Amino acid sequence: MQAQAKFKVALVQANIHWENVQKNIEHFNELLKQISAVDLIVLPEMFTTGFSINTELAKENSTIALPWLQATAKEKNAVMCGSVIIEESQSFYNRLFWVEPSGRISTYDKRHLFSLSEEPKHFSAGKERLIVEYKGWKFCPLVCYDLRFPVWSRNQDNYNVLLYIASWPQKRDFAWNTLLPARAIENQSYVIGVNRIGIDGNGLSYSGNSAVYDALGEKLFSNSVHQESIKIATLDFASQQKNRTKLPFLNDRDSYSIYE
Repeated sequence: MQAQAKFKVALVQANIHWENVQKNIEHFNELLKQISAVDLIVLPEMFTTGFSINTELAKENSTIALPWLQATAKEKNAVMCGSVIIEESQSFYNRLFWVEPSGRISTYDKRHLFSLSEEPKHFSAGKERLIVEYKGWKFCPLVCYDLRFPVWSRNQDNYNVLLYIASWPQKRDFAWNTLLPARAIENQSYVIGVNRIGIDGNGLSYSGNSAVYDALGEKLFSNSVHQESIKIATLDFASQQKNRTKLPFLNDRDSYSIYE
């Protein structure tokens, strides 16, 4: 499929009510009223609960959050992207959902689980990346801590957009603001990072710093720090292709495969 020339993405930077699925759905319903005529709407990591290891929330996500993602994708005529706690085959996952207006659903389970918060004790790690094509654009959506591991995000699939949804604490803002453009430069890709704001149930503060970078690592814009906001980014396909043609660095990349 020929790529759509311009692709509009809504970055939803929001506060998240701790472990309250229904209240968060209501909150995002209000926030999303201001969004129209976009191709993709991106929500933070664990947008229905905050970054929690309470796996009992999985059932509520299955019955409330997933139907909401499907209904909202159809209503907004846009892809909905965000992660929630999910149970499958007696295992729990921090699962990213990519829900298209047509009803098609793609998923990615967070690969790198954050041991400092005991995430690996409660969740199973994903084993496969997701490369999803929509309107001729290829996306590689990942989750939070994955940002620190460049081998996992290496562009071997000629994706156009590397997407990170996160609950990234303020005290590690420097790493967030440094690694996002680094991933853009090394993969000659647009990079989008969507983070939450507020204070969670563990007392951690989040400043947001959601942003979009181009293939040169230049920041196109960012959301306001410590404020709920929705920014609309317009990605330009020709601009990215021009950069890759002029500076064909990806042709010199190492060839390798990742094994368990």
